[in-house]
Amino acid sequence: MPFIEESDLFELHKDIDKSQILNERLLDQIKYKNKELKRSKIQRNILAGFTGFFLLSALALYSFSAGMRSKNNPNNLLVSIDSLEVIKNRIDNLKEKNEELSNVKEFYLAKEFLAKETIYSVQVKSFVDNNMTLASESLTNTLFVKTNSFYTYSLGNFETIEEARDFRFQLVKMGFPDAFVASYQNGKRIKIEDPY
Repeated sequence: MPFIEESDLFELHKDIDKSQILNERLLDQIKYKNKELKRSKIQRNILAGFTGFFLLSALALYSFSAGMRSKNNPNNLLVSIDSLEVIKNRIDNLKEKNEELSNVKEFYLAKEFLAKETIYSVQVKSFVDNNMTLASESLTNTLFVKTNSFYTYSLGNFETIEEARDFRFQLVKMGFPDAFVASYQNGKRIKIEDPY
């Protein structure tokens, strides 16, 4: 067996100690590098997560804004049809209300005119009983008047006797041979006028 001197053994121990110290330092550096790698991996995963979240958010925002733009786009038929239908319904309702107000206005103007002026109307029928089914208060060109014991039904409200005579002539041609012109004031018959 070979012989080792004490000084060589001592040097060998020093070398082993240095190697162990070097190995421990290397292990510490490896541990440090592993920690840095783990940290960078976590950071990379977090960054990837934020990037993915940002991209998904951007896509969702783009989709939402595209949806809003398509709702505001006049080429979108569903929105346009709905909006046009609502506007058309409002216009139709306003037209109906305007016509109703116009009819009410005409009715009251005609009633005021009938009450103040002498007018001419063509009487077509008289009844012993009050037969209100033939007349309506909303018709401004008809008169339903009680004269003595009769209820008379007259058509037309004319300012001049000539207009009333022309209308009577048309009614006679239509099959009302007994029609005649009468003058009215304040809703009461004044007299039966000469038909010619």
